[in-house]
Amino acid sequence: MRFDVEFKGSYSILFVTLSPGESILAETGALVSMTGNVNVETSTGGIFKALKRALLGGEHLFLNKFSALSKSRIAFAPRLPGDIEVVSLNGGLIVQSTSFLASDVSIDLDTKFGGFKSFFAGEGFFLLKLSGIGKAAISSFGAIYTITLDAGEKLTVDTGHIVAFDETMSYSVRTFGGIKSTLFGGEGLVCDFVGPGRIFIQTRNYPDFVSWIKSLVPKDTGSR
Repeated sequence: MRFDVEFKGSYSILFVTLSPGESILAETGALVSMTGNVNVETSTGGIFKALKRALLGGEHLFLNKFSALSKSRIAFAPRLPGDIEVVSLNGGLIVQSTSFLASDVSIDLDTKFGGFKSFFAGEGFFLLKLSGIGKAAISSFGAIYTITLDAGEKLTVDTGHIVAFDETMSYSVRTFGGIKSTLFGGEGLVCDFVGPGRIFIQTRNYPDFVSWIKSLVPKDTGSR
């Protein structure tokens, strides 16, 4: 199996080359095109985990499993305009809602309880957790860049720019510069990470972008 990403940084697309007998899991609606003889099976991947992903993690209830019966090449793309990063896993990776795109079938998808710190980070009580050994493709809004922290090394990131991070990281969420800066300074909540581990950061802030779009829409005052 081979993962290739083209048009990185803007409107990326993921190409997965499968040999006969190989399979890949992908988010529903992510398929762009495919060549070869491929069997497609839609399933929950376990009804209990699927319900948690859908109700608590904000993900789709179903996943698509693509199994190659001959040498095949499948293209996937995320919903948002942005980047795709192929991540090698050997443990756990915590991913924001909507950023999972595809993975080896060996990777387990579940939700992780993040407590109130995740709630205040704007991600709800639960985040998506990928675990196992293999490769996964995650997507972003804007380009993705990766920062690797050594043990004890610290990094602060705006919560709207976090795509994913290794489960080995510890983190805490706080307001940026106090309540005044949060309300009037254009900044919201930030997350303080402590290594070791990797953090995948997106160059654009999706919640801020949505808020900006809403500000351009004329408000209905109720008058005629």
